[in-house]
This record gives sequence, C-alpha cells and structure tokens, in this order.
Amino acid sequence: MTYFWISFAIILYMAAMIGIGFYFSNKNSSTDDYYLGGRQLGPFVTAMSAEASDMSSWLLMGLPGVALAGLVGMNGSFAEAVWTAVGLAGGTYLNWLIVAKKLRLYSERIQANTIPDYFSNRFGDKSGAICFVSAIIIVIFFVPYTASGFASIGKLMNSLYGLPYHGSMVVGALVVSIYTVLGGFLAASTTDLIQSIIMTIALIVIVGYGLSTGGGLSAVMANTNDVVNYFNMSSIGGNSGLLPIFSVLAWGLGYFGMPHILLRFMAIEDKEKLKLSRRIATVWVLISMGIAIFIGIIGYTFAKNNGMIGQEGFDPERIIIYMASAISKINWLTAILAGVIISGILASIMSTSDSQMLAAASSVSENIVKRFFVKNMTPEGGMKFARGTVIAIALIAMVFAWNPDSSVFRIVSFAWAGFGASFGPAVLCSLFDRRANKYGTLAGIIAGGAMVFIWKFGIARLGGLFSIYELLPGFVVSILVNVIVSRLTPAPEKEITDEFDKVKALMKEDKALR
Repeated sequence: MTYFWISFAIILYMAAMIGIGFYFSNKNSSTDDYYLGGRQLGPFVTAMSAEASDMSSWLLMGLPGVALAGLVGMNGSFAEAVWTAVGLAGGTYLNWLIVAKKLRLYSERIQANTIPDYFSNRFGDKSGAICFVSAIIIVIFFVPYTASGFASIGKLMNSLYGLPYHGSMVVGALVVSIYTVLGGFLAASTTDLIQSIIMTIALIVIVGYGLSTGGGLSAVMANTNDVVNYFNMSSIGGNSGLLPIFSVLAWGLGYFGMPHILLRFMAIEDKEKLKLSRRIATVWVLISMGIAIFIGIIGYTFAKNNGMIGQEGFDPERIIIYMASAISKINWLTAILAGVIISGILASIMSTSDSQMLAAASSVSENIVKRFFVKNMTPEGGMKFARGTVIAIALIAMVFAWNPDSSVFRIVSFAWAGFGASFGPAVLCSLFDRRANKYGTLAGIIAGGAMVFIWKFGIARLGGLFSIYELLPGFVVSILVNVIVSRLTPAPEKEITDEFDKVKALMKEDKALR
C-alpha cells in the first residue's frame, strides 16, 4: 500500500507535466515561439526556470551526497560542498548581473534566437563557421548531458521500486520528451517553474523529518562534531591550499556559457524586470543549496541511527531517497508526501533534460539543417522539423543512457566544463570587448573545448596540482586565445563596432534612468 501512494503522487506529477505540454502545444506558431517562447517569459518564470534547469539532480542527490560522504569516510567533504555552492551562487549572481540584460538587448537587436545565431550575428560571420562549430559543440556536450538525466531517472526507479533500469529510463525519457515536443520552450519553462517549487518542498520536508527523528539540531550537530576536522574549510580531497579551493569555485565560471540558461535571458518579455529575476534566482539558489548541504549533515545522524553506515551498497547520494522511504512507512499521508519528495528528485532531473533537449534540437534544426541545407523551409515545415529533431535527440540520448553503470555526475561535471570553457569566454568577450572579432571568437571556442578534453584525459592524470577541475584551465586558455587572436587579426567591420557602441550606450542610458 505504501508504494501505491508513492506511485500515485509520482504519476499525478508526471501527468501534470504532460498536461502542460498539451496546453502549450497550440501556442507555438513559429520556430521562434517553439525555441524561445516568443520572448514572452515573465520575471518569476524566467528566474525559477533558469535555476531549475541549471540544478538538475545535483541539488537533491549530488550536493547532499558530497557533504555526507565526508562524514562517513568516503570521497567528499564539507569544504568541497560549501566551496562548490559558493562558486555556483557567485556564478549565478554575476551571470544575472552582468550578462542577462545586455544579452537580452543584444540578441533582440541582431535577431538571434539561439546561442550559435547570437555568436554568428554578433560578429557578422557570413561564412557560418562560428554558427556551425557552436552547434556541433552543443550537440557533443548536450546529448550525453541529457542522457545522464535519463539515466538518473532509471537509477532512481530501480533503487526505489526495484524496477528494471531500462524500462524506467525509457518511461521517464518519454514523459520528458512528450511535454517538450508538444509545448516547446514555453512548456519547458512552465514545467521548470513548477518543478522548482516541488524541489523546494522536498528539501523542506526532508529537513523537518531529519531534525525531528534525529533528536533536534543540537543532537545532529553533536554527531557531526564527533568527526575530526570535518568543518576544515582548507582541505578538499586531501589537498590543502588555495588552488584546490579555486578549482572548486571554478564551477561558477560555467554559468557564463550554459546555453539553456542564456536562452532564458534572451526570452524574458520585459528586460527591465531582469533585476527582479536576479534577486529571485540568487535567493533561491543560496537557500536551496544551503539546505541541500544541511541535509547531508542531517543525513549522517539518520544513517547512523539506522545502522546504514558501513553497509554494503550504502550510497551517500541516495540519502534523500533513504529518508523518503522511511517517511513513507508512517501512514498513507506520509507515503504521498514521500511521493512528492521523489517527484522533487524527478523534477530536478527533468527540468534540466527538457531544456537540454531543446537547446540541442535548435542547434541541429536551426543552425545546421536550415542554415546550410534547407534554407527555404516553410513555417509549418519548420515546426514539424523542430519537433522531429527533439524526438531524434531524445532517442539518441536514450541510447547513450542504456548503460546503467555509467557515472551520471562525471558526465554532468564534464559537460558543464565543456560549455563553460567553450562559450563562457566567448559570451563575455562579445558583450564587453569591442575589439573581439569572429576569428578570436571561433579560435577561443575551439581552444576552450579542446583544453577541457586535453586536461581531463591527459594533463589531470599527472595528479597533484594538475588534478584541478578542467573548467578552470579551459576557461583561462579560451579567453586568452580569444583576446590574442582578435588583436592579431583584422578589426571588426564598422557596422559591427557601431552596433556594439549602440548597445553600450543603451545600457548606460538605462543605468542613468534608474
């Protein structure tokens, strides 16, 4: 009976997501609507959908798991969890502060609906080289990223119910695909808003349960204090000093290059309300990540009291699942509540996967097929092809997710580094460097992406100081290459610099009026 009520809550949640897809299915009259919502997003939806699509299962599984792992003698620590959260929170705030409004203004003026479009139109690249390379990079990193989300769904259902991994993964992937294919960007953004609320409820319920069953805050902290040096903020992975800390803080650099987050900035209806969106997003990120880390600490007392520590198969990343299972056994109401918690985990996964599918599909259909092969596609044909591309991306991602032993979080970490190093410097230079040109942008994008691969699979294996997160060296190399190549090659055309100056003047004028 317990599983019945949990299943009831989960099925209700999934049905609601599909229902939203049907609702928005008739509100897309063009690919502009389908991929960017016609730039009609309100400030609250913009903020919450951006952060929900960003956090993925890292918020409800990864971050608590890192904090708890350090308490049970596994690979993780309080310092790693906190510095990661600080980096992500700082990156979130700075992205909203210095990128959001200018990118919204610039992308509308140059009529760009995708990130490859933006780079290409911003630098007047008539050859399409920047557009093509950017689209390929998005596909390279987003397809396995999306697959990691599908794999997370399969693993979640397998660990909770003992259901077959492959069947669970396919069903979860189909739910995400259905509402995304039907409703496009507006459906994805609206479901992301709802999913962020469910994620928040899940976090709050778990904290309340953990404290009430663990003897209160004082008992929980007493247990934690028994672990020697747990709160040492200068040691990460056994390495002390500033470099390991900067390596973890580098997660925040990834925000400047995340296509699915940048698209939210481009899609807001009123750019003057981005300030409100920034405040909402930053507060939610700070609170939610703080609670997630605290759940890792609370989870230690829960695991200790239930004799779970040291047991074969104990996984710190599944602590919320273990606690939800315990909650479900109290009565039928708490079983439904446990279903909401599990739905929160599903929400964190699905809110990222839908955005990634759309970003990857838009790169294929808009920036490769329509630009280079079928230039005269009708609006009706464009919509059919857009939906077909989303389906194709989903099917390919399912193939990538077929191996149940794949490491979800290693894939997420690598893809995050890839986007951050490839696109982050390019976005920043496009907005703030008047001398940046198409040659430097293309070289920087390629160099950043290549360095992520080189560092991850080559240099990092040397160990020691070289074992830092690949995003940091990739980002540094990319921005240096962008700046240097831009200055060694011909300056941008006058119309390009004139547009840059107009956008800069508009930003100054807006700042003076406030």
